[in-house]
Amino acid sequence: MAGIGGAISLKARAIGLLSRREHSRSELQRKLAAHCDDAAELEQLLGWLETGGWLSQERFAESIVHRRASRHGARRIMHELRQHELPEDIIADVAENLRATELERAQAVWSRRFGSPPADAREYARQSRYLAARGFSPDCLRRILAGGGFDPEDDPPPPDEPC
Repeated sequence: MAGIGGAISLKARAIGLLSRREHSRSELQRKLAAHCDDAAELEQLLGWLETGGWLSQERFAESIVHRRASRHGARRIMHELRQHELPEDIIADVAENLRATELERAQAVWSRRFGSPPADAREYARQSRYLAARGFSPDCLRRILAGGGFDPEDDPPPPDEPC
């Protein structure tokens, strides 16, 4: 595993990283670029890893979804996948699957945190911000928070008080 002088080969370094967790191609390329002077050699290695099944963009997307879906909405997960520079076709497939379960996941997150519907405008805004910050769609927010006695259409939130 160690080369001359104890230096680890680029292939061994890549397999070591992939054995710990899934990586996107761009993430692995960025990590390995610090240890390789030849960009062509790095591209060849990444191609070999993909051909051999060591590196898979689909598996990486699935691992992100698996880690995040119980706590976050489709918007937030999609944003993270785009940050990892995944191809748009993979992101579109993931988005379709996430949107199918978005309401159930948002309901679970909301009930773990709050459990009771908002009673006034301030509480409605607080619960709405909480879910929105986790990437759930405005439609999900309205559907979940509509079960309470407060209707945001009837009673607009009070204006902010000056500091």
